[in-house]
Amino acid sequence: MKNKPLRIALFTGLYAPFLTGVSVAVHQRVHWLLKQGHEVFLVHPEINNQYPPQVGNRPMSGLSELQPFPNFSAFAFPTEPLILYKSLPQPLNHRHWNDTKLLKEFQPDVIIVEEAAQMKGLYAFFLQGYGRSVGSEYAKQTKTPIISVFHTDIIAYIRYYLGDIFFNLISPILPFVIKQFSETYDVNLFPSREQLAKYKKLQCQRCEYVPYQGIDCEKFHPRNICYDPIPDDKRPTILFVGRITAEKNVTQLLDIYPLIAAQIPDVHLVIVGSGPLDAEIRRRAEKFPHGVTIWGESHGKELLGWFARADIFVNPSVTENFCTTTNEALASGTPVVAAFAPSTTEQVSSGVNGFLSKPNNPQDFAENVITILKNPELKAKITEQARPSILEFDWSACTQKFEDKLYELVNISQKVDV
Repeated sequence: MKNKPLRIALFTGLYAPFLTGVSVAVHQRVHWLLKQGHEVFLVHPEINNQYPPQVGNRPMSGLSELQPFPNFSAFAFPTEPLILYKSLPQPLNHRHWNDTKLLKEFQPDVIIVEEAAQMKGLYAFFLQGYGRSVGSEYAKQTKTPIISVFHTDIIAYIRYYLGDIFFNLISPILPFVIKQFSETYDVNLFPSREQLAKYKKLQCQRCEYVPYQGIDCEKFHPRNICYDPIPDDKRPTILFVGRITAEKNVTQLLDIYPLIAAQIPDVHLVIVGSGPLDAEIRRRAEKFPHGVTIWGESHGKELLGWFARADIFVNPSVTENFCTTTNEALASGTPVVAAFAPSTTEQVSSGVNGFLSKPNNPQDFAENVITILKNPELKAKITEQARPSILEFDWSACTQKFEDKLYELVNISQKVDV
C-alpha cells in the first residue's frame, strides 16, 4: 500500500541564485519530492540589491522550475550578505521574520532544515544569522518531527579559517556547542559515514547516515563530450569546478600546475567557478598564459561538456563533506585526483577511479596527476571505472532513501500521538 503524500516544510539557508553545492542539492531534492506528489513549502533566502549584480543573473535552475507544480509554495526570508563572503546570504535575525508563524499557517507533517547551523548563524560566528534553531519552536509545540540535514563540515571550516592554534584553544567547547545544537532536532542526517563518525565524537546527538547526497547520473554522463567547450584543443586537460574560496584550496592548484607541467609540458589546467579569490588566482595564472585558463562560471550544457571533456578532475580541498562536483566528474567518466579528506575516501579509491593525495602536499598531488597522464593503460582503466564507481549515488536512489526516512519519522510521530 502506497504511503499518502506528505506536507513538507523545507528551510534552507542556500538556494538559487546563490551558487553552492547546497543550492543545487536542495533544488533537486524539492523537485523530486514534488514529482512524487508531496506538498512542499520551501522557505529560502531572498535575493536583494545588497549582493553583487552577477549573483541575481545566474542561469540556475530554481523557483521557475518549481512554480508550475500545484503542490508547491514558497517564502523568501530577508537576508544580508555574509560578513566575509558578500556573494552568500545570511538570514536576518528572528526579530525580523518568524519561522513559527510560517509553520502554523502551513501545518506540515515534517520539517526539514538544510544547513541548520548556517541558518542559526554559526558560519558568521553568531554575529549574523537567525539566532535560534529554525523550526524548533513550532516542532516542540506541535510534536512535529524535525530533521537537520548536514552538508558542510563546519568543524573543518572553523579549523581552516582560525588556524590550528586558535582552533585548539576553542576545541574544548566545540562538543558542547555541537551537542546543544543537535539536541534541537529529532535526527541529524549526514551523507558520509566518516563525517558521521567525526561528529559523533563531538557529541552530536541523534545523528544518522543516510546517503541523500546524490547526483543526476543521466545528466552527468560521458556522452556530454558532444558539448566540449574547446573541441579543437587536444591538450590533456585537468579540471577544477567549484567556488573560488580559501577553504577549497584553489590557489594550491597554481602551486601544483608547474610541477605537472615540468613532466607534461602541454598540460592544460582549467579552473571553473567564481568567488572571493577570483582576483588572486587570475593574477597568479598570468605566470602561465598558455597553460592555465581561468574560465569563470559555467552552466548548462557547457558545464556538462567540461566534466566530460576533462582527462582528470582535481580537488585539492580538505574541507569537503561528500563533494558534489567530485561525483559529477566521476559520473561523467572522468577520474579524480583529490586531497585526502574523510568523506572523499568514500568517493575516490586510489587506483580504481582516481587517486587520493596527501593533504596540502602539492608534490604528492602533482605526482598522482603525472602518474595517470603518463600511463595510458592506467588512465584507460580508471576512466572506464569512474562512472560505475558512483552509480549507487544516482539522485533517484538517494532521494528515495531520504523519502523513506521522512515516512519513518512521521509514522513514529503518529504512533506516539496515538
